[in-house]
Amino acid sequence: MAAIIGVIFLVGPSFMHGSIIGTLGPALRPAGWAALAIGVVLLGLHYFATRKTSLPEVEHAAPQPPAAKPSRPKPSSSFAPRHEPGLAPAPSQSSPSPSEPTPQREPQWSPGVLAAIEWRRFEALCEALYAQAGFTTRSQSHGADGGIDIWLHSKHSDVPRIVQCKHWQSKVVGVKEMREFFGVMASHQLKGGTYVTSSTFSAEALAFAKTNGIHAQDGAALLKLIGQRTPEQQAALLAVAYEGEYWRPTCASCGTKMVERNSSKSEGSFWGCANYPKCRGRTIPKSKAFSAA
Repeated sequence: MAAIIGVIFLVGPSFMHGSIIGTLGPALRPAGWAALAIGVVLLGLHYFATRKTSLPEVEHAAPQPPAAKPSRPKPSSSFAPRHEPGLAPAPSQSSPSPSEPTPQREPQWSPGVLAAIEWRRFEALCEALYAQAGFTTRSQSHGADGGIDIWLHSKHSDVPRIVQCKHWQSKVVGVKEMREFFGVMASHQLKGGTYVTSSTFSAEALAFAKTNGIHAQDGAALLKLIGQRTPEQQAALLAVAYEGEYWRPTCASCGTKMVERNSSKSEGSFWGCANYPKCRGRTIPKSKAFSAA
């Protein structure tokens, strides 16, 4: 507006006639120049103010904090289940026998399930059973275990509990085996432990266990405990027992499935490690396959 007034003061008298206009013309020029200058300054300020407000809003937004790193999901299981190893035969002097038919599976829990599975499946079954009870378990699939098959940890106690699993059928667990387990307990300064077998205990072994804080659990007691689980839990335990080649023994030294071999000796066929001669794990006479672990 000031610029327009300045232009009028400067140019207007040139188009007007009369003595008064001719006298005022020179007097209005300084005011016209001043008004014009003020108008130019105001137009410049208006231009810069308009440009600033028209910038994108993102330039005035507060900087966004860096995205948080996704957290790792917590494991949903309290134990790492023992999966069946793969069968990877190695060259050997004796050839494995033709593949055997898979033993028939029981549709539900019975003594036949414990009779059909091998030692590693039996230990995996016991571990899964304790995990269902709320324990955090720790174990190893093969190699020297120091007489401890499963470590049990409970949130209600700072003292762990140890478990020895013996997958025997007709052979009875005697007091000798129980004393050995008690020695393992003493070496770890533990006053309690659990001894589980698919077989039975001798009277002396049961008496020793009762005196020395060992919970002895035979095959019948194990099946009774499984029968107290929900149908869903029983099905899950049955799947653990029957996983993979559940009937084929596992080499205790390297954790590989064993293969059946023929022998010229009187003992007949036997189970041997598929990794022989790289692995020198002990062989198992087939007739004693379910009483060797």
